Amino acid sequence: MLSRHPLHRRLVAKPALTALSAFVLAALSACGGSDGDTAATTTYAPIEINIAHVNDHHSQLEPFANTQLTLDGVATQVDLGGFARLTTLFKAQAGTRNLLKLHAGDAVTGTLYYTFYKGDVDAKMMNTICFDAFELGNHEFDDGDQTTRNFIDALYTPLCQTPVLGANVVPAVGTPLNPSGTPVIKPYIVKTYDGVKVGIIGLDIAGKTTNSSRPLSTTQFLDETTTAQRYIDELKAQGVRHIVLMTHQGYANDVAMAAQLTDVDVIIGGDSHTLLGDFTGLGLTSSGAYPTRVTNRDGQTVCIGQAWEYAKVFGLMNVAFDNRGAVASCRGNASLVIGENFKRSNGTTFVDVDAPTKAALLTTLAVDPRIKVTTPDAGAAAILATYTSQVAAEKAKTIGTASEALCLVRVPGETTNRSAGTVGCETANTLARGSDAGQVVAEAFLRASLRASFALQNAGGVRIPVPAGTLSMNTAFTLLPFTNVLVEMEVTGAQMVAALEDGVANHLDNLQSTGSHPYAAGLRWDLNMSQARGSRFSNVEVRDRVTGNWSAIVPTQTYVLVTNDFVAAGQDGYATLGTIFRTGAYVNTFLLYTQTFADYVIASTPIARPAAGNYSHKSVVTAAGVTLP
Repeated sequence: MLSRHPLHRRLVAKPALTALSAFVLAALSACGGSDGDTAATTTYAPIEINIAHVNDHHSQLEPFANTQLTLDGVATQVDLGGFARLTTLFKAQAGTRNLLKLHAGDAVTGTLYYTFYKGDVDAKMMNTICFDAFELGNHEFDDGDQTTRNFIDALYTPLCQTPVLGANVVPAVGTPLNPSGTPVIKPYIVKTYDGVKVGIIGLDIAGKTTNSSRPLSTTQFLDETTTAQRYIDELKAQGVRHIVLMTHQGYANDVAMAAQLTDVDVIIGGDSHTLLGDFTGLGLTSSGAYPTRVTNRDGQTVCIGQAWEYAKVFGLMNVAFDNRGAVASCRGNASLVIGENFKRSNGTTFVDVDAPTKAALLTTLAVDPRIKVTTPDAGAAAILATYTSQVAAEKAKTIGTASEALCLVRVPGETTNRSAGTVGCETANTLARGSDAGQVVAEAFLRASLRASFALQNAGGVRIPVPAGTLSMNTAFTLLPFTNVLVEMEVTGAQMVAALEDGVANHLDNLQSTGSHPYAAGLRWDLNMSQARGSRFSNVEVRDRVTGNWSAIVPTQTYVLVTNDFVAAGQDGYATLGTIFRTGAYVNTFLLYTQTFADYVIASTPIARPAAGNYSHKSVVTAAGVTLP
């Protein structure tokens, strides 16, 4: 009921500070010690806090079986992740002093557990940990504000009452998230450790949530940086010395934001699925150090952490504050979470290692902070088991095979390999061709549409790499978990090229989601991301559906595009298509894009990567001017 959620302040205009309040504010020195002589002379009780955190588990509640890592220099398959293992690790921290348990958003969307149960199973699993705070991610809004509200309510039980944060999320009165003037989302919480207050402020990514999910049009998403500073200042005025931002806006945005803010100490983030830490030798690439240390506008240290994706990583950061109230040090690890069984190649296939090898591996890994060998929590596993029968029945339906891995990439040349652990995808992120999975999905669209000249799929709508081997309905629903349908619309050649420019500008110029990056079937191009908008795409060509021949796109010619309704409506920055869509000049095929992929596999099995000449990216130059192979 609504009364379970206490009233909290929203972001509203405030009157100018009175002389008294200005004096009080000046007397409260900043976390970074930027308040002049007062900060230099005021001392504080040094404290340490320990932050255990995850993000972006996306309804991935079961482990990823047979994931390949390099252990002791040998290719080794393990079970990676599994939410019940996270429960074990969080519970193991129960005796840790000054512990803060955080989830930085995108708990839902991505598997049949969400398709069937719309967040209920995720909430029950999260309640086995009982987070101190959960930050809304953009995917919490995929099915609208009412589904978001249902999920929030499921996190608020007699045994576990998890505050849900979103300082820059402002729902209108009379809507599910604010039915009678009492929003169910908090801007922040304040925890007390050793008598010292620590503020935790939550922020969701504004543009991406508005453009890439389905919140109500009346739900506002305010500027992240402005909102962060406003609430930091509010907490300072209350005497809160230490500030933790829990964000869902991406690693690069966290780094950039830190430099613009005063008095911020720690940022625990999500959204970009970023792996941080030194995984040299394990077969994985990362995007930076864990914790990443930067400086805020005061010139003081800010510690940034993120825990990759899909319940694969457990983040634990220790932050020590000195007697000035500033960060003295931060350390810790984002550790891979694996099971205790190991497989290695016998020359033909991967088989379980023998007992001495297993014992030696367990001994070695026990002292490696980058990996945590973990047994699933029995209680959490039992909860999950109650939901598996219906999901398992659907998952078990085989639809075909893949003769080779379809690697997952968003933007060719990106630093993190989203296909890490998938055999055959070890260098996928460094190649010009980009996403095999995105390319094949586009091919499935084109096959499903009898009218289309070419098909378009946004990179972010494709969620996982596809390993070689048997494909099931679970593969299809995990790869394409949303409820999108296929839309056909007429576009001129000039409009299509403009739409491609829109998709890349969305992440390069507008600094929105890299999920907007375009992949296509029946359409190919040269891409130079170091050029200005309008000059990035060249030599755009169209494939004739009958002859298979390629020819230059004609700016004045009308073509038929098939894409998902999300992109067609102008989401993810596709403004050119959105303008056409709003005139009603499109045909809704009502073909669910997930089923379209399943039908493609059934008709084409075994599926494989397209021929090299059919990839949408003929050549790629990165934003840094590097030509990719």
